[in-house]
Amino acid sequence: MNKYINIVSNANIESRKTAHELQEKLASRGYTPELRFNPQSELTICVGGDGAFIKSLHNNFPRMPIVGINTGHLGFFQEIQPNQIDWFLDMYEQGRYEIEDLKLVRAEIFTKNKNIVVHALNEVILKAQRSKTIHINVFVQKNHVEKFSGDGMMISTPSGSTAYNFSCGGSIVFPTLDVLQLTPISPVFSAAYRSLLSSIIVPGDFDISLVPERRYANSSLVVVDGMEYYYPGLKRVNFKMSNKSIKKLTISPDSYFENLKSKFL
Repeated sequence: MNKYINIVSNANIESRKTAHELQEKLASRGYTPELRFNPQSELTICVGGDGAFIKSLHNNFPRMPIVGINTGHLGFFQEIQPNQIDWFLDMYEQGRYEIEDLKLVRAEIFTKNKNIVVHALNEVILKAQRSKTIHINVFVQKNHVEKFSGDGMMISTPSGSTAYNFSCGGSIVFPTLDVLQLTPISPVFSAAYRSLLSSIIVPGDFDISLVPERRYANSSLVVVDGMEYYYPGLKRVNFKMSNKSIKKLTISPDSYFENLKSKFL
């Protein structure tokens, strides 16, 4: 019986070299490496950095577990180093791993003519075009929280709390918690405008709604895991924890704290 494993790699030299080495090692162990995504594969291995990891998810949102080999810079999602391939495959074949469910955030974008649903692993941002200040009414469970003024408002998952959210002063949240975080991006706090300066963490089943002032209907951007989208006639964006999740294979349950220390301290 064939055992299929997907290999997803970015285009840099180190990643291609590592992916080729991985392909040979998998074949020598009786696996069939798939360089094009095969939904029947038992595992997806992503070679690259966090950007490659996230891109591979958005291309397929695979149901099988996914694990990363880090050939990038930060590599927060990428647990395996290129020189650990044999060790990783040994651990995998011995069943010495765990599967973590990484929650996604679901955003429903309402425009004048249609509704669009998107999902993100890290964050979704509502901002103005050309780095202008945007004014957004923020609602949680239909309660008006604030009229935000600033560069934008970010809704992040626990997994995304260590990404752009962290750079904007948001809190670090353990990835298995069922919560969402609202983080202001460069909030304006003056005599004319008052915005909350810190993030808010709410239960994942809470409804969050961002409603830009009408004058921004045709000048707002929605940024999904770093990818910008323009929706003319944008009225509001509703958020909730998605029913979808990513199954991340991890060899070391303590790798999260090891990553925090090695990447940020």
